[in-house]
Order: sequence, then structure tokens, then C-alpha cells
Amino acid sequence: MAGQGTPATALLSRRKISHSTHPYDVSPDASNYGGLVAAALGVPPERVFKSLVTEVDGGLTVAVVPVTGELDLKALAAAVGGKRAALADRTVAERATGYVRGGISPLGQRKRLPTVVDASALDHPTVYVSAGRRGLQLQLAPADLVALTDAVTAPIATG
Repeated sequence: MAGQGTPATALLSRRKISHSTHPYDVSPDASNYGGLVAAALGVPPERVFKSLVTEVDGGLTVAVVPVTGELDLKALAAAVGGKRAALADRTVAERATGYVRGGISPLGQRKRLPTVVDASALDHPTVYVSAGRRGLQLQLAPADLVALTDAVTAPIATG
């Protein structure tokens, strides 16, 4: 499809990383958004990951966790050697990443942020993350996601 490119897909193409894109149609305001995205894609929800921009000790950090659980803020802070973590303000998150809520990708962000990927991602041959636009997911190997984001992996999800 023409016009499907995002900074995230451009990065993957430039680096010649194996991936595929998957469009879906789910309202960003729907409750259980992640679960609905997984259902729309026809994949187990534990393979679909959301990207949450957080503040750890005053600095921004991206947490990538499965849509089946919640982010454990204490575990996230510990994973990056911090003391306190909280979700970042939506405007701050959008400004730092260059993406809008519901379409924040861990890849191709405007400002490269420290990233922590939940360790459960490594349990799957491929995972799904936002491609950088609402209604579009990327499927790629978790090792590639970790390498491209220079991420730390740690158990940062609950549930």
C-alpha cells in the first residue's frame, strides 16, 4: 500500500531487518484496545506489545510490555537503575517520540530514548509492536527489536 511508510518501517527497511506490516481497524478509544488489536490481527494477545513512554527519575524511558498485562513501574525503575517511575504526560510522550498516542512505536522515534522490553517478548519467535501509526502493527523478531532499540530486557509487566 502506498503511504504505509513510517519512521519505524523506514528504519527496518534501511537496516534490512526482516519484518511485516499488519493493518487493523480498532478505535484508539476502545477499552481493551490491545486485546482488540490482537483479535483483529488473529494473533495471541501475549505476542502484541504496547509502547509506554515513562519518566524514570525525571528522564524519559520507553517500556514495551504485552497488552495482556500492566507495566510494573517499580520493576521498570529498577531495570534502568532508577528509583521512581511514572507514566509520562501524553504531550511529552508525543513530542519526544514524534508519534501520537495509540501509534507510538519503540522504533524510529524522533529522540532515541532508553528502552526496556519485557522479558516475555523473548518467549516468542516474533512479536507485534506499533509501526508508528494508529491502525498499523509491525511483526518482527524480539531479538531485532531489542537490538534496534538498544533495549534492556527485564520482567516489567504484571498479569
